[in-house]
Amino acid sequence: MLCGEAVVAIWNGITPEGRDEFYAWHLTEHMPERVGIPGFRRGRRYVAVDAGTHPEFFTLYEADTMQVLQGSGYNDRLNAPTPWTKSATAHFRATARSLARVLASEGPGMGGMMLTLRFDADAGAMPTLIDAVRAAARGPRITGAHLCTDNVAASGVPTAESKARTDIEAPPNWFVLVEATDAAALRDVLADAVLHAAGARGTVLRGCYRLEHVRTKTAFGP
Repeated sequence: MLCGEAVVAIWNGITPEGRDEFYAWHLTEHMPERVGIPGFRRGRRYVAVDAGTHPEFFTLYEADTMQVLQGSGYNDRLNAPTPWTKSATAHFRATARSLARVLASEGPGMGGMMLTLRFDADAGAMPTLIDAVRAAARGPRITGAHLCTDNVAASGVPTAESKARTDIEAPPNWFVLVEATDAAALRDVLADAVLHAAGARGTVLRGCYRLEHVRTKTAFGP
């Protein structure tokens, strides 16, 4: 299960010339900073496992509540980006960032692989989508399945960190995260037909990612 009732989910690409800086910044400054915010519980970064998964990176921050994501601790960081943050994010491409509420979270824990499914749906589809996610969580070698819905007002707040950036795209209205021990376990999970039958509309953006790094709760200071 996820560590809280809310998440920050970020999909992003990176330019070739920015790759080394991205890894150094993300590992040694950015993730410690974010997870050090009161109410943030855990951060994870994943990398695409195949050419069909786009963009290349997926990062997930788990927080106690949606109020944490709308509070001063997080917003103060967003409105005072470090020089390294400005330099590293200048190389981001195709970035979608969602501040989302967790509607359902099932399973015993983290998996080394993550399937992300981004789509649109009407609010009335929530019960059938929850049922579909719970059924997916019972699959072989699946360690977790989670349904989240974007908080449009929270995700759309302009910040100093996002100012003048041209890489930022609209966040998904809904997304499902499915974790597993291996990529093969995710191959047939929640096919488009299953999600559409549960209430998803239009294109489902499907990506398979491998876990690269986990950061648990830490103190972060000057």
